[in-house]
Amino acid sequence: MTLSEKDKQYVWHPFTQAQTSPEPIPIVKGEGVWLFDEEGKKYIDANSSWWTIIHGHAHPYMVEQISNQLSILDHSIFAGATHPKAAEVGERITNVLPENFAKVFFSDNGSTAVEVAIKMVYQYWHNKGIKKKRFLAIEGSYHGDTFGAMSVGQRGYFNRPFEHLFFDVDFIPFPTKENINEVLVKAKELLSSGDFAGFIFEPLVQGAAGMRIYEADWLNELVSIAKEHEVMTIADEVMTGFYRSGKMFAIDHIQEEVDFVCMSKGLTGGVMAMGLTATTQKVFDAFLSDEIGTALLHGHSFTANPIACSAVCASLDLFEKENTQKGIEKIVSSHANFLEKIKGDKRFKSARQQGTILSLEIEMGDESSYFSPIRTEAYNYFLANEILLRPLGNVIFFNPPYVINEEELEHVYSHILKFLDEYFRA
Repeated sequence: MTLSEKDKQYVWHPFTQAQTSPEPIPIVKGEGVWLFDEEGKKYIDANSSWWTIIHGHAHPYMVEQISNQLSILDHSIFAGATHPKAAEVGERITNVLPENFAKVFFSDNGSTAVEVAIKMVYQYWHNKGIKKKRFLAIEGSYHGDTFGAMSVGQRGYFNRPFEHLFFDVDFIPFPTKENINEVLVKAKELLSSGDFAGFIFEPLVQGAAGMRIYEADWLNELVSIAKEHEVMTIADEVMTGFYRSGKMFAIDHIQEEVDFVCMSKGLTGGVMAMGLTATTQKVFDAFLSDEIGTALLHGHSFTANPIACSAVCASLDLFEKENTQKGIEKIVSSHANFLEKIKGDKRFKSARQQGTILSLEIEMGDESSYFSPIRTEAYNYFLANEILLRPLGNVIFFNPPYVINEEELEHVYSHILKFLDEYFRA
């Protein structure tokens, strides 16, 4: 039985309609920016395997550090125990976050990091004896697939069967140059009620909505409004963290301080599953009491897994290397040059960049949609040309591992334009 046959018989894939989707690519190896299938075909991992693999596949230093940890301590209970790598992660992550952060809570992925933050917000107010039940989010947001995370995300798309189970959330429009004043007015109107416990957002870039980018000044103003009305703020940095925005965190582009940061994906360099929810001493102190019921009674079997923690530390080590910073700068510069090259090209409804993220919305004559048919044509074209790139409907986005070289970058840029030549000629 081949890998594909075995997969088809036993495996259920995410975000996939099994009845109509083609067989998955049988990937057997990864190296640098490349993925290899069982027939030896190779593909540039142009979206870093769901925005995770930031240092490239099988990075020698990551492999070495993870292997070392595996031989020392593979796993340990984290309730009533700790270990060196967990303490190191806590120290190093709080040191690279803005100064107001003091504590980290470990979980398993981006959805659970968000879920933890939501629970912390609600319990913070509960422990204070203050009734605040409402949450604010931004239209088009995606924060994960657990129930709390789905509740604060865009309704429809992925979660219509479950909406009757969600808690109520108020949404403000996605901010644009045309509507920003309206958005700020609505935010002030809602938050001035005093009923809101928290405000959650993807800072600067909405991922699943189509890599929609908005201005740091607008986010700064929204956070300022939330603080004015004593509303807790949650920055979902699962996708934007670790230099995707051009800085270590997207909130580094704003002046206002937030109360929570959720991390995953690039947190471990993309090679291990882990989520982190970082918060302030003020929040932590609200859970302290002689009563066990005021504690955060939440946990995961693999909380602070030592091997995953070693991956976080190894990834942070690599960010301190000059080569990594040069790699990030190269991508930022190359994206900017490509945008200049396509300036005025009417086939793009919009073309924007935030740090290492390039977002290209193809003009389809109607509203953008995750279900746009161009997605399948583009996906197949790129595969045929050694590129694994999953468009979000009619939005092509390119956020590669930081080890990509100029030739590989140019290979992707050139095939984006060649695909459009073929598509619009047909």
